[in-house]
Amino acid sequence: KGLSCLLNVPNTQLYNNAHHISGRFFSQSSQTLEEKITSLQIGSVGKHFSAWSIQVTRSFRTSPSFQAAPVPLFWIIVKPAQKLLAIILGRSIRNWWKALPPNKRELLKQSARKNKWKILLGVSSFGVLFVMFYFTHLEETPITGRARLLVFGKEHFRELSQMEYDMWMEEFKGKMLPETDVCYQVVERVVGHLSESNKDIPQVSALEWVIHVVDEPAINAFVLPNGQVFVFTGLLNAVSDIHQLSFILGHEIAHAVLEHAVEKASLVHFLDFLSLIFLTMIWAICPRDSLAIVGQWIQSKLQEFIFDRPYSRTLEAEADKVGLQFAAKACVDVRASSVFWQQMELAETIEGQPKLPEWLSTHPSHENRAEHLDRLIPEALKIRESCNCPTLSGPDPRLIFKLSMQHLLESSKDQEIPNSTKQDLSKPKLDSPH
Repeated sequence: KGLSCLLNVPNTQLYNNAHHISGRFFSQSSQTLEEKITSLQIGSVGKHFSAWSIQVTRSFRTSPSFQAAPVPLFWIIVKPAQKLLAIILGRSIRNWWKALPPNKRELLKQSARKNKWKILLGVSSFGVLFVMFYFTHLEETPITGRARLLVFGKEHFRELSQMEYDMWMEEFKGKMLPETDVCYQVVERVVGHLSESNKDIPQVSALEWVIHVVDEPAINAFVLPNGQVFVFTGLLNAVSDIHQLSFILGHEIAHAVLEHAVEKASLVHFLDFLSLIFLTMIWAICPRDSLAIVGQWIQSKLQEFIFDRPYSRTLEAEADKVGLQFAAKACVDVRASSVFWQQMELAETIEGQPKLPEWLSTHPSHENRAEHLDRLIPEALKIRESCNCPTLSGPDPRLIFKLSMQHLLESSKDQEIPNSTKQDLSKPKLDSPH
């Protein structure tokens, strides 16, 4: 609701006036917060928080719980079959070895020792082919120039994203806001402004950005590789101003522009192919099926926590960096980007949600994300200045947030003292013993 007043502002003044509007919004919300903060405790920062109308979910993500991009159909079908074949092959090798007479086992061991160099040469040749395949499929990431593995064709991948688009449209059927809705128009103007300000980037101008606003309380947004933008109303209620919304949508657009979906699917496919070798070995070496199942589970978890999740966090950090650049070129107050993640960190603390270690997540923690953005903001401000954007007026949003939190804690502390005094007075006085 705080964003709806921006609809009547001309595009040239959209991001100038948004700062002052958000300042009024914040002060009004803070007053509401103080009225409801009577039960706030200093240690836990309380249980109630309405300053930004944040509806906290268990784990906020600006991407769907699974990858936004679809995976090629043959991979979906073949992947389970590959694992099943690896398990059958490994188990067959184990049973064949167990069935061999002791003398034949010894002969095979001797033969292996005699031909160890030939075996080593064969394994090395296979490894060289694998390395050659990896390096011949490396490409530069747009904008950042980072080398990354691409196995699937990008154009084919975008065509398949239409399948996922149909799936989302079916799931959100009846929840889509019309184009006349205020929330839809806000998102449309923000995405339009971001794409227009970054049209010099070929990957941005090549896509047609289509807006979909879903009436869902979840704090979420994502962009498919074909330019379909999905924003939940929960996110619109969570942001404090147009600047925060612009950064979040810039982040999601960056995922699509940097083709992270194709990259992630390529890496997962490459690692899965490697894991088939280890999976076969596990089922061949382990003496019992139960041990093989445990070994397979350990192998999958090691791959997940050593490769998959750290790589996902790297992609998220890259999208934050590029999304911040997109926002800077659109004359957004980029300083508001880190404030959003501080708000999310505070909201989770107030809700009493346990803090999981970052290595368990596919996304950086809110705290680390805010710190990372703070380090990037000086460079983003230079980009903003080079684009002849109006000078930022008013105090730094990060300072406003910090001072507001100090005021919040001081107010709660002052309210604790009268409450404790009332509790003491209400206690019955006991007569001293004679």
